[in-house]
Amino acid sequence: MGQSTILLVEDEPSVASFVATELGFENYQVQIATDGEQALEFYYQDSDKWDLILLDWMLPKLNGLEVCRRIRKKSLVPIILMTARDYIGDKVAGLDGGADDYITKPFEIEELLARVRVALRHVTDYEDAANTHQYHVDDLSLDTITRIVTLHDQAINLTQREFDLLAYLMKNEGKVLSREELLSKVWNFDYMGQTNIVDVYIRYLRNKVDNGSHHLIQTIRGVGYRMRGKQ
Repeated sequence: MGQSTILLVEDEPSVASFVATELGFENYQVQIATDGEQALEFYYQDSDKWDLILLDWMLPKLNGLEVCRRIRKKSLVPIILMTARDYIGDKVAGLDGGADDYITKPFEIEELLARVRVALRHVTDYEDAANTHQYHVDDLSLDTITRIVTLHDQAINLTQREFDLLAYLMKNEGKVLSREELLSKVWNFDYMGQTNIVDVYIRYLRNKVDNGSHHLIQTIRGVGYRMRGKQ
């Protein structure tokens, strides 16, 4: 596997320099953009070049959330938002806007590097899938190679994290999965007990994949969730 290339979008020179240096020590290639418009310019110059985008929220010219939304319309490249905004509503807005992860400033560089590794590992895991790669539950279909999801033969747009969560649920159809297991297997990172992030993403998925009156993703009270088709 070659070097991963990261687009770092950060308008504070000291922060950008520090993060880029630390990423360089980890053998990542880094390109810095200092405002939202430049970020999109760099992205569109070669959209297939980027393995990950680290994106500050508060940017000149075009804010990070809008940059995220525009990129997400074109690509499933992992996006991690970096921001001083710690209000839960802002976090939800960032995730709704297409971000795969969210880290609050000020952060420890070790945590950021861990989240970068996790995001990149998820991409590799699905790219390296060698055996079964197509899953079907009722009229919902998922392909881990093409990363295409359809419901009633209509394509559904999912973020990378939504896709990973749905794939794990479909692979384990009929099995009750705890929030802790989902957090471990899908996020693969210690969120220090923040299992509510699982509930947030389950809600996102339900809004996109529920099959009419039949709820494909079922809540098992006090335990977790289960993907289950019609009996």
